[in-house]
Amino acid sequence: MEKTKVLFVSQEITPYLPETEMSEIGRHLPQGIQEKGKEIRTFMPRYGCINERRNQLHEVIRLSGMNLIIDDTDHPLIIKVASIQAARMQVYFIDNEDYFHRKEILIDGNGNAFEDNDERAIFFARGVLETVKKLRWAPDVVHCQGWFTGLVPLYMKKAFNEDPLFTDTKVVFSMYDDEFPTHFSSQFREKSIIEGVSLEDVSILEDANYVALHKLAIDQSDALIMGSPQINEEVMAYAIASGKPLVEYKNKDEYVSAYSELYDELVAQ
Repeated sequence: MEKTKVLFVSQEITPYLPETEMSEIGRHLPQGIQEKGKEIRTFMPRYGCINERRNQLHEVIRLSGMNLIIDDTDHPLIIKVASIQAARMQVYFIDNEDYFHRKEILIDGNGNAFEDNDERAIFFARGVLETVKKLRWAPDVVHCQGWFTGLVPLYMKKAFNEDPLFTDTKVVFSMYDDEFPTHFSSQFREKSIIEGVSLEDVSILEDANYVALHKLAIDQSDALIMGSPQINEEVMAYAIASGKPLVEYKNKDEYVSAYSELYDELVAQ
């Protein structure tokens, strides 16, 4: 029997970023799932604060070189990779000079969200899926973690759903206590449209904020996870109302087994 393949799309992974609840799970969950006999691939953004020399990132030439058009502008897609030796796992990084070479992650030195975070999230989501296509690797489950991955479920279900690699792929979305008050660009909805995605599909982004992006991800996912003990009340209520499988918060001793069981249930369907 073939191994179940799980693609992890993570907003944060330690040791490349400081330790947080999300970055710790981003680091240890893939290792735990791999140790349970599943095959994994892991992606994150190559934020400018990540030290390439210390972490031994190098460009994967055969995967780089594609251009993604966002808001009528070409943006080169660069793929880098590094290894976490202790875990025997690789991490792929989505890179682009316009979006990921600043030293801060998602907010600037004054505590304000970057105005182009909408385009950065679009580029990251598309970059991950285009790279997985180039790898010719068909995931059974895609597990998205954090709001920055919120467009991946939409693109999986609407833009990439007819690709043979993704025909039967299930999407899991983890929600965290990472709320922010800033609204995204008023053009987020229009910018997010690609072939296969209609204006109606992203109508919820008309007033584009943290909650709206979560609702979009919930609508397009097959199962949901509480990654933090407390998350936004409106997001939580929407997740429950969706009627989709929902795994409540699990501590660090529980989550690997709980999520592995969820993947198995989704694949069995």
